[in-house]
Parts: sequence; structure tokens; C-alpha cells
Amino acid sequence: MSEIELHSNYDHLTPDLVINAVESLGFLSDARIFPLNSYENRVYQVGIEDADPVIVKFYRPQRWSDAAIQEEHQYSMDLAGLELPAVPPMVFEGKTLHYFQGYRFAAFRRQGGQAPEQDDFDQLLWLGRLLGRMHKVGGTTLFQSRPSLTVQRLVSEPAEFLLTHPFLPEYLKPRYQNLIEDFTGRFQETFDQVKPQWIRCHGDCHVGNILWHRETGPWFVDFDDCQNAPAVQDLWMLLAGSRPEQIGQFSELLEGYEEFNDFNRRELQLIEPLRTMRMIYYAGWLARRWDDPAFTTNFTWFNTDAYWQNHVGSLEEQRLLLDDDPFTLY
Repeated sequence: MSEIELHSNYDHLTPDLVINAVESLGFLSDARIFPLNSYENRVYQVGIEDADPVIVKFYRPQRWSDAAIQEEHQYSMDLAGLELPAVPPMVFEGKTLHYFQGYRFAAFRRQGGQAPEQDDFDQLLWLGRLLGRMHKVGGTTLFQSRPSLTVQRLVSEPAEFLLTHPFLPEYLKPRYQNLIEDFTGRFQETFDQVKPQWIRCHGDCHVGNILWHRETGPWFVDFDDCQNAPAVQDLWMLLAGSRPEQIGQFSELLEGYEEFNDFNRRELQLIEPLRTMRMIYYAGWLARRWDDPAFTTNFTWFNTDAYWQNHVGSLEEQRLLLDDDPFTLY
């Protein structure tokens, strides 16, 4: 099936279609279907007769090319092949990406667990070790069809979308434009000075995408945002709390990481820029998806005057933080 034949939205994705898609892989469903917490894609747990449920992900139409999805799959399979705790897609007849009635989807085994504790140093040490090993694999080659982390993609493009569509109130646009102009030049200069090594990264490595099992430890899931990026991209989102607390957490992560891989300490200078870039990108992501009913239903606080005031205020606070001393370890 060519991409031209694919649906352009989720309007036709009914529960019956989900079950029939799963059964097209050879499963026999017990007709129990449970939607999971995902908005960019549609993800469901589907019950299987006399077996564990499977997780099925229907990729957002027109977001990724087939080649980009297959690179995502291959990366998680490369990790799993070295016995690293990634959950790769299931393989059926030699394929991981499947088509059914105008949608692309993949199936995954169900992995139990809960989010790790960001103040548990034993868990952080364990995660650091695993990320060091994962980045050894990620550094062997780069993605060819997936994006790279750039100031253009995470700052300039979402900001332009917000400024050219009816989202930001007019009275906030001058402050917002001033911030974006400052950030764009400042962040690009920082990347040019740091000269980080680009590797294949998970890309969205926060605690919501790690499942900690009491017996087997952490499992990395949802590689949907994997990209070429500096190693620090998979580390900084595991931090929480005040600056001293984050420094302690990062030190523990790094102790484990450097047991298996080198870390360029200059990349510490990227932590606050990356945090700011994510804030800008997130607002733009919500705006781009605002015609999807799942977003207007579940993000009711977005696109209100209060939201935009808080967003611009938070970016101004980030600018002050960027003017302070950079993130450093003791």
C-alpha cells in the first residue's frame, strides 16, 4: 500500500478496526480493548484469547515516512538484540510495520512497571549505566530518515507557526518574538561552541517512557521521538527539583553512564537551552495538533489567555536562568 492510500486522520479508527487489525497478524482477540495514554499516536491494549494482551500503536497519519518508522523499529531492535531493556515491535512474516484499512501500525508485547523515582539514587545509577550502553549502540551510526535535534526544528519552526496562526494574543507577541530572537541566536552559538557528538538517541527519555519492574528493573518504551541528538538529550529529562537537587541526580546518572561510555562534559552547557527548547516546541506541538479532537478534549487548559501569559512568563524566567551560571557538577 502506498502512502497516498493512507487516511489523513483518525476519523476511521474504530474499535472494530483496531481489533481486526490485530487479528490480521494472526491473533484471536477476546474483544477487550483499552486505550492507553497517548495523543500523538493512538495506542491500545488489546486482549488476546488464552494469552497476554498486546499493545498496538497506530501511527499518526502523515507524520513519519515508512523509512523513518522502520528506523525507529530497527533502533529498538538493535538495543534489544544486545539484551538492553528496550521493548521492540513484534515481527510478523519478517515485518514490524503493518497496514490495515488505511492505517499503519505496529504491535508490541505488554511490559509492566511504573515510573522510576527521580530522587532514588540507586535507580538513577542503574539508568545511567543502561543509557551509557544504549549510547554505545546509538553512536555506531546515525539515522538517515529521522530528524536531528536542531534550533531550527525545536525553536524557529514552532515559534513561526504560533506567530502566524491564531494562538498567541496580540499583546503578547512582541515579548514572545523578542524571546525567540534571543534564544535562536544564543542557542545556536552554544551548540557551535560545545560541538557535541551526534548519536542515535531515545529523544524523549523522561520517566513516563521508562517502566520500572520490581524484578527486572527499568524498561525503555516509546521510541517514537528517537532522533540524532547529543547524549545529554537522554539525560537531562530525568532531572527534577531545584538546581542543587538536579546536580545531585545528574552526578549519579553520570557515575553509572561513565562505567560504559565517555561523556563530553561540555554538553552540560546544553541542559538549560534544551529545557527551554522543549518548552517552545511543546507549545507549538499542541498548537499544530489543535484540530485533533483528542487534544481539545484532554488539554482544555491550552490556548487560553492564562496559558499564554504563563508560557511567555516561563520563557522570560528561563532567559534569566540562562544568564546565570551554567549547569555544572560539584
